[in-house]
Amino acid sequence: MQFEPPRRARIVVINDDTDFLSLMSELLSEVEGYEVQVCREGNNAYRFVKEQQPDLIILDIRIEGQELGWTILECLTLDPLTRPIPMIVCSAAIRDLQAHEPMLERYGIDVLTKPFDLDALLDKVAAGLARGSL
Repeated sequence: MQFEPPRRARIVVINDDTDFLSLMSELLSEVEGYEVQVCREGNNAYRFVKEQQPDLIILDIRIEGQELGWTILECLTLDPLTRPIPMIVCSAAIRDLQAHEPMLERYGIDVLTKPFDLDALLDKVAAGLARGSL
């Protein structure tokens, strides 16, 4: 019988900031050992998530200079196939996050305000992955 190594958790990061993506990829894949997939285009994000079926999504609200993240979030939460995937929303727009708080709470979406502490990110990633594996 051949030993199967445990599958690494897959995380999709939806963001168009190259520096942020480099940091996330380095931290989450090289340091933490997760499999990280990146989506830079807001218009393709929903389809990308459906194709990848990740264990966790980290979504920036501001993509390509617009607040596309809310639209992506809505599509993902309305689709029965993607709704169960745990999500972390990243944004520096505190007021906007507060305005959407009821929706975020309804779907159990975690929030990470920018700038954030890397340990806080890792805690939220671990909590999200644990939620998704229930």
